[in-house]
Amino acid sequence: MKKIESQDICNILTSHTDSVNLREPNPFYNIFLFEGNGTVKIDLTEYNFSGKILLFTTPYQFVRFNASEPFDILILQFHGDFYCIEYHKKEVACNGLLFNNIYVQPFIELNDDGFNEIRALFNKLYKEVSHLDSYSQAVVRAYLQLVLALSSKIKIADLAADTNEYKKSPVTRFKSLLEEHFIKERQPAFYAEQLGISPNAFSKQCKLQFLRSPSELIRERVILEAKKLIHLTYKSMKEIAAELNFDDENYFSRYFKKHTGITPTTFRETVGISIVADLSR
Repeated sequence: MKKIESQDICNILTSHTDSVNLREPNPFYNIFLFEGNGTVKIDLTEYNFSGKILLFTTPYQFVRFNASEPFDILILQFHGDFYCIEYHKKEVACNGLLFNNIYVQPFIELNDDGFNEIRALFNKLYKEVSHLDSYSQAVVRAYLQLVLALSSKIKIADLAADTNEYKKSPVTRFKSLLEEHFIKERQPAFYAEQLGISPNAFSKQCKLQFLRSPSELIRERVILEAKKLIHLTYKSMKEIAAELNFDDENYFSRYFKKHTGITPTTFRETVGISIVADLSR
């Protein structure tokens, strides 16, 4: 296991679409700033983008770009030990908005002013992280928090203005049903019955609105909860497996690794246990 060095806890990288496509998933939160056109695949879901973009990913997510004309990318990466998005939710409610939201696209579109403002903050961060000390760490956290706050403000406005034609579809209720039942009910047929539509119609509407199948969303919701329990609590893997309704710890570990590429133990060792876990003791 690679030890997380202090200088790696928060960093600004200058990269390129081809380089990003060769990167292995890492234990950092990543914020990608770029301008271009194409598609980006986050884990198994592909999104179209065009223009000036700010993209958010969580630890160990796969990111792959497909663009007719490759472009440069600025990447702000930070470790949860440096800035815990759950601990700072009162200052910046970005957890479940910018990060860890399986129901919306993981990026925001920026206008010229917004793009230039975020890029200026990235440049200031770059100057500070090159000589991190006790003072510059505080400055970096302040800049990082500002990036997240500005991004959250834009995201909230975008969601409020969303006129998605699928909002009136019965499948819109799937989100609330999934949040209520995902621990015990993991078969799409259950949700189709609850919505009063056929499994085939449910699958088609789900793919149109959420860009993935019901089975994929159910799986992502289970994995998201597993990551939260691993990162935000001191619960053992056996306890987490039981809480998530797995038959045993080994089955849970195989399920988690199959869909993330790493074991639950490795995830905890590299991503760490949040300070939030101490507050709940």
